[in-house]
Amino acid sequence: MTLRLLGLTAALATVLAACASAPPGGPGGRPGPPDDDGPRREAGGQQLFISPAGEPFRAPPNAPYPVEIWFGGADANHDGALTRDEFVADALRFFATLDTDRSGVIDAFEVSAYENRVAPEILGGPAPSSLRRGPMGLGQDGGGEAPRRRPQGANVLQGAAFYGLIAEPQPVMASDGDFDRRITRDEATKAAKTRFALLDTDKDGQLRLAELPRTPAQKGLRQSRDGKGPGRMGGPGGGPRG
Repeated sequence: MTLRLLGLTAALATVLAACASAPPGGPGGRPGPPDDDGPRREAGGQQLFISPAGEPFRAPPNAPYPVEIWFGGADANHDGALTRDEFVADALRFFATLDTDRSGVIDAFEVSAYENRVAPEILGGPAPSSLRRGPMGLGQDGGGEAPRRRPQGANVLQGAAFYGLIAEPQPVMASDGDFDRRITRDEATKAAKTRFALLDTDKDGQLRLAELPRTPAQKGLRQSRDGKGPGRMGGPGGGPRG
């Protein structure tokens, strides 16, 4: 009996030592479950922004927050402002990227590829409860284009909502207006117009980088670096600059 107890004790000590020496985060360097002590971090400290259409943009930790990469690409005429047409065109460009069989529809297989290969971060858990909620999400309300806010209650910072301008956990599926698990080009267009209306808070028909809300992840990075409460971020659109 004594030898058996000694053997169990040694095995337990080995397991505890392995846990203590394991790197933070989930398997394969994927983000681990968040806690209430601070924002979750991407592998290697990489920054992540997910566009309103669901496209991920990544940048090294000391680079400007990658919302700038998205905005610069979507701003087709490089005049420093996004019109609704430019915003929709950017969403449809990403739609075409996901529509790998060129059928004009993003089906369940293409949605799965998006979630597992293109933006696997959205399959993570909820954001830390210490961070405030992001801008409320939206959906299609009949055939109209007016934003529809999500109900209050549960923590809405799930999945992509932590990294985006709008609190939509899965932006691609959020474009599915008739809930048939397929996203058509028309549905993607309507969703883009709805999202633009929600972000265009002053209703001037344009979005400027400096006017965009900061993502919860963006705010969390700043808090983590400063060891302080929420503060202003440097650079256009609030992007950190080191």
